[in-house]
Amino acid sequence: MHGFPECWLSWRYQLPALAAAGFRAVAPDLRGYGGSDKPSGVAAYRIELLVRDASELVAALGRDRADVVGHDFGAHIAWHLAMWHPQRVRRLAILNVPHPARMWRGLRTLRQLRKSWYMFFFQLPLLPEWFMSPRRLRSALRYTPARRGAYDEAVIEAIVAAVGDRTAPINYYRAAARYRSPPWKPVAAETLVIWGERDPWLGSELAEPDPRQVPRVRVERIAEASHWVHADAPGRVNELLISFLG
Repeated sequence: MHGFPECWLSWRYQLPALAAAGFRAVAPDLRGYGGSDKPSGVAAYRIELLVRDASELVAALGRDRADVVGHDFGAHIAWHLAMWHPQRVRRLAILNVPHPARMWRGLRTLRQLRKSWYMFFFQLPLLPEWFMSPRRLRSALRYTPARRGAYDEAVIEAIVAAVGDRTAPINYYRAAARYRSPPWKPVAAETLVIWGERDPWLGSELAEPDPRQVPRVRVERIAEASHWVHADAPGRVNELLISFLG
């Protein structure tokens, strides 16, 4: 599952490698993006509904459970899917998003609050949509990855089109702030966290979850990669995923 502000093309480097290794790899557009439905209103993007989408997708693919891989907000959904619907998740791979409990602890520090300024900015009406213009989105995809050319121009234009008017993607953050989610539960699935150390928005100390909440976890850090770890270091990420999921 992709993150903000992308689409299924987030996994353009992983899908061929996973398929070649014998996996059935499926990368959906999340609710509000690309070819998926874009319901109106903040409440339509509550985490319970996003998790239900993921659970129902597994069933629609004719499976009882799946190996789940998520990046950014897609990883946030994946964490909750593993907590609330453990029967759906065989193995869990997380890219550059902390366990939600670890994130909340991080937000108690001034350092992470400064990095997470956008989460608070996105609570404003209208201004975030104006700020996240296609021009700024193009610039973010060109210049915030650590590897030059991680996003080519054709991919950037496809992502800009998939994000659309920006309201639905921004509503993910508005819903997260406005609606209390059900209690967190321990993650039973074996879990791999892949973390790009040059993430400008999330401190590297957030990569390690509390072992009481995620007892079967391994963290792999990639020093030269940014938040867009799977685009910055696709070969290494593919190697880690194939080894872990196999």
